Amino acid sequence: MGTNSQSTTVETEENAQTPAACIVSVKGLKENWQKWSSEHQEYQKHNPFSHNTRPSTVVPPRGGDEYGKPLQGSLTEQRGRDAHTHISREVQELCEVIRSIGESGGSDGKVITVRFGKLFEHYVTISNKLVGILLRARKQRLVDFEGEMLWQGKDDHVVITLLQ
Repeated sequence: MGTNSQSTTVETEENAQTPAACIVSVKGLKENWQKWSSEHQEYQKHNPFSHNTRPSTVVPPRGGDEYGKPLQGSLTEQRGRDAHTHISREVQELCEVIRSIGESGGSDGKVITVRFGKLFEHYVTISNKLVGILLRARKQRLVDFEGEMLWQGKDDHVVITLLQ
C-alpha cells in the first residue's frame, strides 16, 4: 500500500510541474525562429562556402595587390601582424645564437658559420621549430645553407652561414 501511494504522489508531482515548466507562447517561438533565420541568412551572405554568397564588397582581382589579404581592420589581419612580429623575433634570436656559438672565418674574419648539428644541440633547449625558423631566415637572406631541408642526424655536417 505504501508503494502505491508513493507512485501516485510522484505522478501527481510530475503532472503538476510539467505544465508550469512548458508554458511558452507560439508567438514567442515564432519570433525566436524568425530572428535566428534572419541572422543565419545574413551570415550566409558573407560565407564564401555558401551557395547564397553575395559579396557586399568588391572582391580584389587575382594578381592584384590586395588579393589573398584579409580585410583591413579585421581580426584576421591583426592575428597575421602578431604572427609576423613573433616570427621576426624568433629569426633575430636565431641570428644571435649563431653569432654566439658560431666560428669566425673568411678572409676578413667577419663571416660566421656553424654546423647544423651544433646549432641543433644548442637551440633545442630554446625552440622546437629550428628548421622552420632557418628556412624563414634564409628567405629573408639572413642565413645561407645548402639543400632544401635540414634533418637532424643526416644533415649535422651542413654549414650554416650568417650573412648579416
